[in-house]
Amino acid sequence: MSVYNQNRGGIIQIIIGTIFFLIVGQLVSLQIVSNKYKLAADNNAIYRKIIYPDRGIIYDRKKRALLENTISYDLVVIPNEAKGVDTAALCDILRIDKEEYSKRIVEAIIKNTRVKAGVFEPFLTPELYAQLNENLYRFPGFSLSERSIRNYPYNTAAQVLGYVAEVDVNFLKKHESEGYEMGDYAGITGLEKNYESVLMGQRGVKRFLRDNKGKIQGPYEKGEFDTVAVAGKNLYTSIDVQVQQLAEKLLQNKIGSAVAINPKTGGVIAMASSPGYNPNLLTGSQRRKTIGRLLLDTSRPLYNRAIKGQYPPGSTFKPLGALIALDEGLITPNYGYNCFGSYGACGDPRKCEHHNAGHAANLQLALAYSCNSYFLQVFRMAIDNPKYKSAKAGYVKWKEYMNAFGFGRKLGVDLPSENKANIPDTAQYNRDFGNPRYWNSCYMLTLGIGQDRMTATPLQLANSMAFIANEGYYYTPHFVDSIESETEEEAEQLAPFRTKQKVTKIPKAYFDVIKEGMHDVTVYGTAAFIKVPGHEYCAKTGTAQNPHGKNHSLFVCFAPKDNPKIAVAVIVENAGYGSTWAGPIGGLLMEQYLNDTLTTESKLKADNLSQVDLMPQAIKNWYVQHNKAAYMAPIEYNNDELSDVWDMEMLAEGVVKTKAKDTTPPAPSPLPNSDKTNKDSLLPNTDKKKRLKP
Repeated sequence: MSVYNQNRGGIIQIIIGTIFFLIVGQLVSLQIVSNKYKLAADNNAIYRKIIYPDRGIIYDRKKRALLENTISYDLVVIPNEAKGVDTAALCDILRIDKEEYSKRIVEAIIKNTRVKAGVFEPFLTPELYAQLNENLYRFPGFSLSERSIRNYPYNTAAQVLGYVAEVDVNFLKKHESEGYEMGDYAGITGLEKNYESVLMGQRGVKRFLRDNKGKIQGPYEKGEFDTVAVAGKNLYTSIDVQVQQLAEKLLQNKIGSAVAINPKTGGVIAMASSPGYNPNLLTGSQRRKTIGRLLLDTSRPLYNRAIKGQYPPGSTFKPLGALIALDEGLITPNYGYNCFGSYGACGDPRKCEHHNAGHAANLQLALAYSCNSYFLQVFRMAIDNPKYKSAKAGYVKWKEYMNAFGFGRKLGVDLPSENKANIPDTAQYNRDFGNPRYWNSCYMLTLGIGQDRMTATPLQLANSMAFIANEGYYYTPHFVDSIESETEEEAEQLAPFRTKQKVTKIPKAYFDVIKEGMHDVTVYGTAAFIKVPGHEYCAKTGTAQNPHGKNHSLFVCFAPKDNPKIAVAVIVENAGYGSTWAGPIGGLLMEQYLNDTLTTESKLKADNLSQVDLMPQAIKNWYVQHNKAAYMAPIEYNNDELSDVWDMEMLAEGVVKTKAKDTTPPAPSPLPNSDKTNKDSLLPNTDKKKRLKP
């Protein structure tokens, strides 16, 4: 035999020997050292009991618990062991028939197989728990499982906090790698969903050894394989529960929304959407029935209008339009426009609410009196800016400003399903008007007063006030300020909310004039009668067109004027002028936050406002038909003019749609280039304080 063959044979022997020892070693490890596979083999003889942890608590800014945990019990069943059950007694206790009993057994098998425990009756009442516990020996295969459920001591912020529900098959598929099982509960909406990984905690498992008859004999392997449940982490938010409750109270009997933000941090102080619901209705045994009723409710109480509702901002947009023109060098604070009651430069006169001479003599006055003509002209100057060669290029630049201000895109709030609303792109106008070489600012004129296809969410409007209050920056709106025992990963999750968003380089002097104009709104302008005791503030009223009924009432503001601590946006649908309805609500929210209380007079005003019924007639009719006495009768206002039609989805594409024209567009009128103040008027006498329409 050659030396080569000898060497090869030796190598083969070594390989075979190595494989042999590896196999023997593995067998020894599996059978003697490790109990892992022994556990798997014994599973049929082991009862596995899930220990559900307490979910984390969510606190407001003063460490008041917005939600808590309470103990509840489920009746669970292992179908394979449910033999010899006194079904008549069990059905009698649960008040079900034998057909329902059989149905539930089948459902448990489908969800969890025959050998695993599945929920038979969830969320037992204390009385039901006592009865079952006393008679459990009569129901082999059945046991009682403890879990915590949510409780809401303040009955508030339901759409923000969200709710928890049992996971379904789709959820398990989506979160396959996260260890969820049938019977687990998870956050479905709101902060519960967005911070599920933080709030859920970690399930524990206890294993018990059973005999051949299924009776528990004691802990398996002295508890060696048991795991301890770990409670979820707490969340600390910027919410002020008193402001939140007040916002919801003031929006009773109305459709609308209110958002309050701390400009210094971006923390959301309050977010109310009306109609809403009591969050305690979606816990416990009545959750399924309640969720069904809420889904059928034509007023859409589950719909968070603060982040999903799309509204034309109307006159509340005007301060931003002025900032664009100032930054582009198109106007100065002294720029004036001769308004004679309407704007007719584009061949289709647009009404201005004020006719007194000189109400648009400069930017500050134009803001105070909310002059449509002034801001329509300013918008045209921005779009037809010669610097950008074409109306399309001018519009693209204008849209860039709007996106930078937080419009037409999601802000990134820590709630699911935020809507970006709409700032139309040039493609939309190309479809309507054809080649952009043939359209000009006249075709989108009403964008200058917050109409046309422009829409915004209440959150975006509140954030725009924070942007102005901060003179050029904002923090991404958010609820959660910190997480208990924050890890690096959790700190990274919150990092976007702790980063200043410096979106423009607009000079401070321009913000100063905008602030002064918005302050004048509260002194002698459209919000002169809305006061915040002890504080000067800045505001803008708005009345947004609504083709489906009466116009929407809007109000945006921030306070105090010189050191802003709160920025607010309020929308009341189908309510008319901003100063009439949305304005008083915004004023009360500022007062509550800044003073931590309301004066006696303000409390009376809040009580009266909460009882005013501004619901569209169609929704009130639906409630009558369904025997739901949910709304109080109006106390001092005639609401016959309220719309009897409501369709939020119709707002998604914008409110005012301009059809494509076959004719050549009207030539734009010459744009004024004068910064001269209208000398026909002087600053109005502040003593007169005439009530003006926005």
